[in-house]
Amino acid sequence: MHFITGKHLPRRTFLKAAGATVALPFLESMVPAGAFRAKAAAPDRTRLVCIEEVHGLAGCNNWGAGKFLYAPETTGSDFKLVPDNPLNTIEAYRDAMTIVSNTDVRMAEAMTLPEIGGDHFRSSAVFLTQSHPKQTQGSDLWAGTSLDQIYAKKYGQATPMPSMQFCIENLDQAGGCTYNYSCAYTDSISWASPNEPLPMIRDPRVAFDMLFGAGATAADRAARRETRKSVLDWITGEVERTRRQLGASDRTRLDRYLDNVREIERRIQAVEAQNRGGDQRALPDAPAGVPDSFSEHMRLLFDLQVLALETDMTRIISFKTGRDAQNRVFPESGSNQPFHPASHHGNREERIMEFNKICKYRMSQLAYFLEKMKTTHVEEGTLLDKTLVIWGSPMADPNIHNHRRCPLVLLGRANGALKGNVHLKAADGTPMANVMLALLHALGVDDMKTFGDSTGEFSFTAPAATTVA
Repeated sequence: MHFITGKHLPRRTFLKAAGATVALPFLESMVPAGAFRAKAAAPDRTRLVCIEEVHGLAGCNNWGAGKFLYAPETTGSDFKLVPDNPLNTIEAYRDAMTIVSNTDVRMAEAMTLPEIGGDHFRSSAVFLTQSHPKQTQGSDLWAGTSLDQIYAKKYGQATPMPSMQFCIENLDQAGGCTYNYSCAYTDSISWASPNEPLPMIRDPRVAFDMLFGAGATAADRAARRETRKSVLDWITGEVERTRRQLGASDRTRLDRYLDNVREIERRIQAVEAQNRGGDQRALPDAPAGVPDSFSEHMRLLFDLQVLALETDMTRIISFKTGRDAQNRVFPESGSNQPFHPASHHGNREERIMEFNKICKYRMSQLAYFLEKMKTTHVEEGTLLDKTLVIWGSPMADPNIHNHRRCPLVLLGRANGALKGNVHLKAADGTPMANVMLALLHALGVDDMKTFGDSTGEFSFTAPAATTVA
């Protein structure tokens, strides 16, 4: 094997053929032999995944908070999650869970009279920028540079794609939205600069073709799909030549990875075939590659994100899982209420719990992603060990468009920067930007003194366990 003979494969090894490029996952044969080479290797940069939830949570209004439907009753590592807390759906991963409660996203609040009521149309632009968007429907957009893109500018250039942006809902609404806000503020959570929102990928087929170079042009890609051949069929010879150079454990890992790629491609093909079959669709305007099922769509995009991280095609991902003020119904949640109307629960207990059904269902999608991350091995650990996942919302209580005490959960161990299994309650009035500034420092962006409306750096040192007031 390479790591015994002193030879090794480059960390970014690609199997190439006409119209197809498949990056390999981490293999033992990519580890340089000898301590000197190991020390000379490039720094193991933490992977970053930022996931936005819209409409806050049912546990962020006064009644829901009193029932501990989001923030647990106690801080520290002995916190308990009540059965109706949406975080219960991912409690199996609590050893990689850091709950940060009681932070505010004041930059999403109205600051002038004309901005009152426009919370849904500026909140997403605030989540990762923690900056107040300029109210405009013109080209003079202004928000802030988002956390993911700050990290991408400093460290993302070392990967084939500095970052990738994903979304679930239709976000291609050009021009102006409501309350005199450009739809660009609603359509993206990633901002390369204060006036440059980045487009997000909704169609799993588009993401698959980006990752695997499946055709040089759109016509090439369409022609390849017509053959019904897998992208892997084009690189069969390259696969066999590579397998002959690998040891037994690497061959097993390579085979498992290629099987996974083929299975994801098969699922995308099945969705496309079903959606082109002529039956009435639940999402008639969505591309053929977009499943009508929210859960299947989430799983496909999560699978593609894991592949992108596993192969080091990128180390930075943002994922927008909803669109503000959307009226989608999620039957699998047990509720038949549309998402946005359900969020305006009127502080009625039964309606808060109805909205909570949707919150639990949407949160439960993370379990699939976390399990994939936990079982995917990379350099000296798993993706869950090596990744920082930021899950949160720029809104707290959606019933009154409140942005105080917003939900924020950090998942993964971030290359040792987070220990997990802890609930930290911020002091009253703490901006969420303080947490994000601390995370940027943990990611190696040491030269940032402030971020958004930060007033300091949040501490992840857990104090003695206390009961939340």
